[in-house]
Amino acid sequence: MMYTRLVFFLLVLSPFSVFLSPFSVFGRQRPNILLIMADDMGYSDLGSFGSEINTPNLDRLAQEGIKFTQFYNAARCCPTRASLLTGLYPHQAGMGDMTNDLGLPGYRGDLNAQCVTLGESLKSSGYETFVSGKWHVTKHVDTWHTWLSEDQRIHTSKHNWPLQRGFDRFFGTIHGAGSYYNPSTLTLNNTPVDAPEDFYYTDAISDYAVSVIREQAEAGNRKPFFGYISYTAPHWPLHALPEDIEKYKGRYDGGWDRIREERIAKMKQLGLIHPDWNMEGRDPEIPTWDEAADKAWWAACMEVYAAMVDRMDQGIGKVIRALEETNQLENTLILFLQDNGGCHEVLTDRWPRSLHFPDTQRDGSPLLRGNDVTVFPGPENTYMSYSAEWASVSNTPFRLYKHYIHEGGISTPLIAFWPAGIKEASRVSDHLGHIVDIMPTLLEVAGGVYPTEYKGETITPMEGHSLVPVFKNQTFQRMPIGWEHEGNRGFRDGKWKLVERRGPSFAWELYDMETDRTEQHNLADAYPEVLQAMIHQYQAWADRVGVVEWPVRR
Repeated sequence: MMYTRLVFFLLVLSPFSVFLSPFSVFGRQRPNILLIMADDMGYSDLGSFGSEINTPNLDRLAQEGIKFTQFYNAARCCPTRASLLTGLYPHQAGMGDMTNDLGLPGYRGDLNAQCVTLGESLKSSGYETFVSGKWHVTKHVDTWHTWLSEDQRIHTSKHNWPLQRGFDRFFGTIHGAGSYYNPSTLTLNNTPVDAPEDFYYTDAISDYAVSVIREQAEAGNRKPFFGYISYTAPHWPLHALPEDIEKYKGRYDGGWDRIREERIAKMKQLGLIHPDWNMEGRDPEIPTWDEAADKAWWAACMEVYAAMVDRMDQGIGKVIRALEETNQLENTLILFLQDNGGCHEVLTDRWPRSLHFPDTQRDGSPLLRGNDVTVFPGPENTYMSYSAEWASVSNTPFRLYKHYIHEGGISTPLIAFWPAGIKEASRVSDHLGHIVDIMPTLLEVAGGVYPTEYKGETITPMEGHSLVPVFKNQTFQRMPIGWEHEGNRGFRDGKWKLVERRGPSFAWELYDMETDRTEQHNLADAYPEVLQAMIHQYQAWADRVGVVEWPVRR
């Protein structure tokens, strides 16, 4: 009796009150968990979501799991990652913008102490934890290379690096983007490392995850693991290996108009988009393919982009094989999603220079920065993007891009795969969801409990709703969702969506997502009462989570 009371006392006083049974709420052994994220990839860039790009491994997970068609991110890399890791809206976690400190609680460019990460929560629930890939949720970034002079090297606080936020192991980059051949903040655990000569970042992310999975199995570790595999692919710069580019030679010679039409046809066939939706929502600022100059260069941009997605899928295939060969695939929950829509950003030779975006390669030779149509993308010495022309195809059939709150900016496929835990797999779900739902979902399947206090800090209650009812093929009702990023803002409540693009001539728009998810028919004038009610809801949400008017005034 005394022993029982002591154990209960210790659990109550621990930072997390957790369920320590080896069994999950599903009545079976707790699953391993892999959370896989792509960077700057559009809604229709996977084969299982309409693409011509070869993605057999992700397509397999989609075919044998659940495809969520109405799942949302936070429109851009830093806010999405902050939400994903904490179960909070970005502003509540301190990441309402990017990693710039704007001097207000919601915009500090750093995860705050009033949130806990998936690493912290699942580690406290008895999981081994690791990160492979991009971190990008802190303003504290080291820049260190043997080829940099001492006055160029930057050493900062590591309190918001992965190992200090609940992860046992980390390999990847602390910052957001850069060369795939020689990333500037490559780190192993807390130690900066240099990339070898034959390095390609997408492969390295996959290979590190595979090595951790195999090592844990070979060691006979009975603890389940949680791995966050965070690719930079296919974020610019357009860097891909020649053998992967070769697969797509000539595939995009017909141009963006034709590829978009092909994707729409395939998406209708797959049942992903309603045949009655208006599909004429291409960006009017983009010329038709017939009007475009430098067609060979434009086609090459998409060839390289496709090769980058292809290589990521190959790496995910390695991860799946490692799970199969260690007899762990059956009871591993794999979630795959994207941080935002396709990216319309144009890289020019005037793109801000920094140690992350330098002018030279590691050997001192020039880096060909900017979308120079006389130089073709792909090699290490180039630094290019595929721009709005192809991003509009990636986001088919939706409007706008990364950074905006229209559907092209915030819509992500979510694939959920878990043979032992998903009932009646091989299905499509149109349940509404948001990345804040990942934390409660993973805690439920892991048997963990979200804390009210951690390391002496009061923790902000998580915002999301567990997706476990969808796994069980039960009804799931999502509460309203809000967004704000650099003045672009929106609110979704059931079928209604309120959205505004920042700018002097833009105003609130209102759309019926059931009949017009492509956002072609603004109903603001037709339903003024609904519009005002939605604006009121948005403002109440914004005030609650710490949104301020953009631009942020210190």
